Amino acid sequence: MKFIDLTHTFTQSMFFYSEHPVPELVQIADFDKQGYIDHQIKTSMHVGTHIDAPFHMLKDGKRLSQISIDKFFGIGHLIDARGKKEIEVDLLDNHLIEKGDIVFILTGFYKKFGHEDYFRKHPGVSYDFTLKIIDLGVKIFGLDTPGPDSKIHKLLFEHEILIIENLTNLESLLGISQFEVFALPPKFDTEAAPVRVIARIV
Repeated sequence: MKFIDLTHTFTQSMFFYSEHPVPELVQIADFDKQGYIDHQIKTSMHVGTHIDAPFHMLKDGKRLSQISIDKFFGIGHLIDARGKKEIEVDLLDNHLIEKGDIVFILTGFYKKFGHEDYFRKHPGVSYDFTLKIIDLGVKIFGLDTPGPDSKIHKLLFEHEILIIENLTNLESLLGISQFEVFALPPKFDTEAAPVRVIARIV
Protein backbone atom coordinates (compact mmCIF):
# COMPACT_ATOMS: atom_id res chain seq x y z
CA MET A 1 0.00 0.00 0.00
CA LYS A 2 1.32 3.45 -0.95
CA PHE A 3 0.10 6.97 -0.21
CA ILE A 4 0.74 9.96 -2.52
CA ASP A 5 0.21 13.55 -1.41
CA LEU A 6 -1.36 15.72 -4.14
CA THR A 7 -1.47 18.91 -2.07
CA HIS A 8 0.55 22.12 -2.27
CA THR A 9 2.08 23.07 1.09
CA PHE A 10 0.56 26.22 2.61
CA THR A 11 3.47 28.46 3.61
CA GLN A 12 4.13 31.99 4.88
CA SER A 13 4.87 33.03 1.29
CA MET A 14 1.93 31.21 -0.29
CA PHE A 15 1.38 31.86 -4.01
CA PHE A 16 -2.05 33.38 -4.64
CA TYR A 17 -4.26 35.01 -7.26
CA SER A 18 -3.62 38.75 -7.20
CA GLU A 19 -7.33 39.64 -6.89
CA HIS A 20 -7.51 37.80 -3.55
CA PRO A 21 -6.33 39.16 -0.19
CA VAL A 22 -2.76 38.32 0.71
CA PRO A 23 -2.74 35.01 2.64
CA GLU A 24 -1.05 35.10 6.02
CA LEU A 25 0.46 32.31 8.09
CA VAL A 26 1.96 33.85 11.21
CA GLN A 27 3.52 32.31 14.29
CA ILE A 28 1.86 33.96 17.32
CA ALA A 29 3.47 32.01 20.15
CA ASP A 30 6.85 30.42 20.73
CA PHE A 31 8.58 28.21 23.28
CA ASP A 32 10.71 30.98 24.82
CA LYS A 33 7.77 33.29 25.64
CA GLN A 34 4.67 31.10 25.98
CA GLY A 35 6.16 27.63 26.31
CA TYR A 36 4.36 26.36 23.20
CA ILE A 37 3.98 27.01 19.47
CA ASP A 38 0.85 28.49 17.89
CA HIS A 39 0.10 29.88 14.42
CA GLN A 40 -2.63 32.10 13.02
CA ILE A 41 -3.90 31.80 9.46
CA LYS A 42 -5.77 34.41 7.43
CA THR A 43 -6.69 33.48 3.87
CA SER A 44 -9.24 33.40 1.13
CA MET A 45 -10.74 29.91 0.78
CA HIS A 46 -9.43 29.78 -2.80
CA VAL A 47 -5.69 29.69 -2.15
CA GLY A 48 -3.49 26.68 -2.83
CA THR A 49 -5.05 23.23 -3.09
CA HIS A 50 -8.71 23.73 -2.20
CA ILE A 51 -12.16 22.30 -2.81
CA ASP A 52 -15.19 24.24 -4.08
CA ALA A 53 -18.78 23.45 -3.11
CA PRO A 54 -21.88 24.59 -5.06
CA PHE A 55 -22.44 27.63 -2.81
CA HIS A 56 -19.34 29.16 -4.43
CA MET A 57 -21.42 30.17 -7.47
CA LEU A 58 -25.01 29.09 -6.76
CA LYS A 59 -27.01 31.19 -4.31
CA ASP A 60 -28.96 28.15 -3.12
CA GLY A 61 -26.07 25.71 -3.48
CA LYS A 62 -24.75 23.59 -0.63
CA ARG A 63 -21.96 24.81 1.63
CA LEU A 64 -19.07 22.48 2.48
CA SER A 65 -20.56 21.88 5.92
CA GLN A 66 -23.71 20.53 4.26
CA ILE A 67 -21.92 18.03 2.02
CA SER A 68 -22.29 14.37 2.98
CA ILE A 69 -19.01 12.94 4.30
CA ASP A 70 -19.01 10.10 1.76
CA LYS A 71 -18.60 12.70 -0.99
CA PHE A 72 -14.95 13.21 -0.03
CA PHE A 73 -13.82 9.61 -0.65
CA GLY A 74 -13.90 7.49 -3.79
CA ILE A 75 -12.22 5.63 -6.61
CA GLY A 76 -10.00 7.93 -8.63
CA HIS A 77 -9.08 8.03 -12.31
CA LEU A 78 -6.23 10.00 -13.84
CA ILE A 79 -6.77 11.59 -17.25
CA ASP A 80 -3.52 12.50 -19.00
CA ALA A 81 -4.01 15.85 -20.73
CA ARG A 82 -0.39 16.98 -20.90
CA GLY A 83 0.25 19.20 -23.92
CA LYS A 84 -3.45 19.94 -24.44
CA LYS A 85 -4.78 23.49 -24.63
CA GLU A 86 -8.32 22.27 -23.97
CA ILE A 87 -9.66 19.33 -21.97
CA GLU A 88 -11.81 17.58 -24.59
CA VAL A 89 -14.28 14.71 -24.23
CA ASP A 90 -12.17 12.21 -26.20
CA LEU A 91 -9.68 12.14 -23.31
CA LEU A 92 -12.24 10.02 -21.47
CA ASP A 93 -12.03 7.24 -24.07
CA ASN A 94 -10.74 3.95 -22.66
CA HIS A 95 -11.45 4.99 -19.07
CA LEU A 96 -14.02 2.91 -17.21
CA ILE A 97 -15.52 5.58 -14.97
CA GLU A 98 -18.53 4.70 -12.84
CA LYS A 99 -21.08 6.68 -10.86
CA GLY A 100 -19.55 8.13 -7.71
CA ASP A 101 -15.98 8.03 -9.00
CA ILE A 102 -13.47 10.90 -8.92
CA VAL A 103 -11.69 12.28 -11.99
CA PHE A 104 -8.34 14.09 -11.85
CA ILE A 105 -6.85 15.86 -14.87
CA LEU A 106 -3.07 15.92 -15.29
CA THR A 107 -1.99 18.86 -17.46
CA GLY A 108 1.46 19.27 -15.94
CA PHE A 109 0.63 22.93 -15.36
CA TYR A 110 1.23 22.55 -11.64
CA LYS A 111 4.93 23.00 -12.46
CA LYS A 112 4.16 26.66 -13.14
CA PHE A 113 2.66 27.16 -9.68
CA GLY A 114 4.36 30.26 -8.31
CA HIS A 115 4.53 32.05 -11.71
CA GLU A 116 1.95 34.51 -13.05
CA ASP A 117 1.45 32.42 -16.21
CA TYR A 118 -0.16 29.82 -13.98
CA PHE A 119 -3.32 31.91 -13.67
CA ARG A 120 -3.37 33.28 -17.23
CA LYS A 121 -2.43 30.50 -19.63
CA HIS A 122 -3.70 27.24 -18.16
CA PRO A 123 -5.77 24.79 -20.27
CA GLY A 124 -9.54 25.18 -20.32
CA VAL A 125 -12.25 22.55 -19.89
CA SER A 126 -14.65 21.97 -22.78
CA TYR A 127 -18.43 21.99 -22.45
CA ASP A 128 -18.70 18.50 -23.97
CA PHE A 129 -16.18 17.09 -21.51
CA THR A 130 -18.18 18.60 -18.66
CA LEU A 131 -21.45 17.12 -19.93
CA LYS A 132 -19.81 13.71 -20.17
CA ILE A 133 -18.53 13.61 -16.59
CA ILE A 134 -21.94 14.82 -15.42
CA ASP A 135 -23.55 11.97 -17.36
CA LEU A 136 -21.09 9.50 -15.82
CA GLY A 137 -22.05 10.61 -12.32
CA VAL A 138 -18.61 11.81 -11.21
CA LYS A 139 -18.71 13.32 -7.71
CA ILE A 140 -15.39 15.21 -7.65
CA PHE A 141 -13.51 16.80 -10.54
CA GLY A 142 -9.93 17.86 -9.83
CA LEU A 143 -7.21 19.62 -11.82
CA ASP A 144 -3.59 20.72 -11.43
CA THR A 145 -4.62 24.19 -12.67
CA PRO A 146 -6.58 27.12 -11.16
CA GLY A 147 -9.72 25.38 -12.41
CA PRO A 148 -12.36 25.73 -15.13
CA ASP A 149 -14.14 28.95 -16.06
CA SER A 150 -17.26 30.18 -14.26
CA LYS A 151 -19.65 28.64 -16.83
CA ILE A 152 -18.16 25.17 -16.26
CA HIS A 153 -18.08 25.76 -12.50
CA LYS A 154 -21.81 26.49 -12.44
CA LEU A 155 -22.66 23.53 -14.66
CA LEU A 156 -20.79 21.15 -12.37
CA PHE A 157 -22.29 22.71 -9.25
CA GLU A 158 -25.81 22.34 -10.63
CA HIS A 159 -25.17 18.59 -10.48
CA GLU A 160 -23.46 18.80 -7.06
CA ILE A 161 -20.05 17.89 -8.43
CA LEU A 162 -17.30 19.26 -6.20
CA ILE A 163 -14.22 20.85 -7.78
CA ILE A 164 -10.65 20.56 -6.51
CA GLU A 165 -8.23 23.16 -7.85
CA ASN A 166 -4.45 23.52 -7.73
CA LEU A 167 -3.56 19.86 -7.31
CA THR A 168 0.11 18.93 -7.56
CA ASN A 169 2.24 15.85 -8.14
CA LEU A 170 -0.36 14.13 -10.33
CA GLU A 171 2.38 12.65 -12.50
CA SER A 172 3.05 10.24 -9.63
CA LEU A 173 -0.20 8.51 -10.61
CA LEU A 174 0.77 7.83 -14.23
CA GLY A 175 0.48 4.17 -15.10
CA ILE A 176 -1.84 3.48 -12.16
CA SER A 177 -5.20 2.40 -13.55
CA GLN A 178 -7.15 2.99 -10.36
CA PHE A 179 -6.55 4.46 -6.92
CA GLU A 180 -8.46 5.62 -3.88
CA VAL A 181 -8.88 9.33 -3.16
CA PHE A 182 -9.22 10.96 0.25
CA ALA A 183 -10.02 14.69 0.02
CA LEU A 184 -11.04 15.98 3.43
CA PRO A 185 -11.52 19.73 3.96
CA PRO A 186 -12.21 21.27 7.39
CA LYS A 187 -15.91 21.40 8.22
CA PHE A 188 -16.21 25.10 7.48
CA ASP A 189 -19.62 26.70 6.89
CA THR A 190 -18.27 28.16 3.65
CA GLU A 191 -18.34 27.82 -0.14
CA ALA A 192 -14.82 26.33 -0.24
CA ALA A 193 -11.85 25.44 1.94
CA PRO A 194 -8.26 24.21 1.82
CA VAL A 195 -8.10 20.44 1.39
CA ARG A 196 -5.48 17.75 1.92
CA VAL A 197 -5.76 15.40 -1.05
CA ILE A 198 -4.23 11.93 -0.76
CA ALA A 199 -4.20 9.06 -3.25
CA ARG A 200 -3.90 5.54 -1.88
CA ILE A 201 -2.52 2.89 -4.20
CA VAL A 202 -3.70 -0.59 -3.27
